[in-house]
Amino acid sequence: MSLTIAAMPAYNEERSIARMVLGCQKYVDRVIVVDDGSTDATADRAASAGAHVIRHEWNAGYGAALRTCFETAREIGADRMVIIDSDGQHDPEEIPQLLLPLGRGVDLVIGSRFCNGNGQEIPAYRKVGMRILDITTRIVGGISVTDSQSGFRAYGKKAIDCICIDDNGMSAGSEILLQAKDNKLKVEEVEIHCSYDVERASVHNPVSHGVKVLLILLQDMELRRPLYYFTH
Repeated sequence: MSLTIAAMPAYNEERSIARMVLGCQKYVDRVIVVDDGSTDATADRAASAGAHVIRHEWNAGYGAALRTCFETAREIGADRMVIIDSDGQHDPEEIPQLLLPLGRGVDLVIGSRFCNGNGQEIPAYRKVGMRILDITTRIVGGISVTDSQSGFRAYGKKAIDCICIDDNGMSAGSEILLQAKDNKLKVEEVEIHCSYDVERASVHNPVSHGVKVLLILLQDMELRRPLYYFTH
């Protein structure tokens, strides 16, 4: 019998975590919450809603929380894993459409805020930063997607087993795509919707976040494609 889980990194998300856990439970066998050193009631509320909670003693970062998600998925033998943000931006009702492509051999499904002409509601300044990171990800790793920074994704067994995240920060989303390319994973995007009017929609300034991720990608480009890096 296959095991499908939803896993979500969480840092001080006591207002939304129970709703997200309950929403995910309708579509998966188990919900994992990685509490990344929260100082509020995130862990308690997640556990009360029925999630299995793994706690980091301190705030180690988004990438570290994702790494724990993958390690836990491997430990429990998960066949499919949905990663979803815990702050309420994503709609758990869209989980089935992310899981569907896994059934026909796709290894990694990205919930895209931009494919099929979607994303009109996203603030313009966010779009610019995201687009720059999409282009850089394509140059560095040869991966062409419309939403390289999406935090709403589904992974099949092959992806769960081979993706090992090194970076602790917000560049982990791009790092996963580069590893997907290296491991010849089949990647597909599906349309999702994202709400930006939730409280604490992001604890990161989108501009500084984008710059940090861009610098890390450029460092990776120097290693992966030195001729391109030094001649452009």
